[in-house]
Amino acid sequence: MTLEILASDGLSDLRHGFFTRRGGASSGIFAGLNCGPGSSDQAEAVRINRTRVAAAMGGTPDSLISLHQIHSADVVTLDTIPTERPKADGMVTCQPGLILGILTADCAPVLFADAQAGVIGAAHAGWKGAVGGVLQATIEAMLALGATREGIHATVGPTISQRNYEVGLDFMDAVLGHDTGNDRFFAAGRASDKVQFDLPAYAVAQLRMAGVQAEWTGHCTYAEPDRFFSYRRTTHLGEADYGRQIGCIKL
Repeated sequence: MTLEILASDGLSDLRHGFFTRRGGASSGIFAGLNCGPGSSDQAEAVRINRTRVAAAMGGTPDSLISLHQIHSADVVTLDTIPTERPKADGMVTCQPGLILGILTADCAPVLFADAQAGVIGAAHAGWKGAVGGVLQATIEAMLALGATREGIHATVGPTISQRNYEVGLDFMDAVLGHDTGNDRFFAAGRASDKVQFDLPAYAVAQLRMAGVQAEWTGHCTYAEPDRFFSYRRTTHLGEADYGRQIGCIKL
């Protein structure tokens, strides 16, 4: 099966893509293009999958960089290929040839570009990172490399939608503790002690408030098991582990 790559009109000046799980070498619960080295999938299958992604991005496996993601607001600036995966949730570069790759399985992958300035970025935005400021921190790191707010375009890739993201009231309290205006991203849940959180809308709003152009691709990871890995769906099914899809951008 060939790779399926979702593109963004706003990033069309640069090579990029949100890869689905289709077209990979993994099997079983990881069936497809599992690119997560932190999963319990066979290491050789993950290596093959990442090699296919790198080739599709016009690079080598070594040039495909992913992070040791920790749900933080930490961002690294890269000028060479790191020897180990940096512990962070965002990365930026102005170096041609580096492929920035974000791994997700419900959290929001966000790709950034100021094509005119020659600066790109990528961020992993789970709710903790998004509320904690990882998107704004990625933008600031791009500005330090010469990007401009008006020149940056950001696209939120496949992530869990509000319809499938049920959370507790303590979760809502934590988000509202940062800004009471965030109540607009919650809807009533199926039970009185539950609410539904709109992560993609929250991420897009944060990006636009930071002064950059932004949109969501509209794909829900939970709702399409044949296309996307989903941590929440895996949990509901009682499976032992889950794969990670990858979103990439390259100058």
